[in-house]
Amino acid sequence: MEISLNINGKSVVLKVEPTETLLHVIRERLHLTGTKEGCGRGDCGACTVLMDRYAVNSCLILAPQIDGHSITTIERLSNDSQLDAIQQAFIDFGAIQCGFCTPGMVLSAKALLSKNPNPTDDEIRTAISGNLCRCTGYIKIVDAIRSLKSNP
Repeated sequence: MEISLNINGKSVVLKVEPTETLLHVIRERLHLTGTKEGCGRGDCGACTVLMDRYAVNSCLILAPQIDGHSITTIERLSNDSQLDAIQQAFIDFGAIQCGFCTPGMVLSAKALLSKNPNPTDDEIRTAISGNLCRCTGYIKIVDAIRSLKSNP
């Protein structure tokens, strides 16, 4: 079937299979490899992207379901010379170690801060609870996101 979507600000029309996932479309068809494949079951959050500004696991979304929607991947957050404030905060606070979970964590934080610019620590932890990190212990990640609150 043919679908149309907006991905990272660009309109795209694709022919997709009914069982193809958004993750497959992003990585294999559109060659945007910042979105990672982890568990393939929606447990790890490595494949998190924004769908109409909401954080979703792209491994659980079928390609036909994205018809008419807007998708944002980690590639959209920075331009040629400037990182997004969330990306910079992750660097500044040492919230990046191996980096595998980072794109999903950053996009989960982006979704949270776009809806709630002043989250509590509990709200931050809830927002990233679908993202597994095996390196950092989450403290530095929470610190990085907290630093971006509009009224720290």
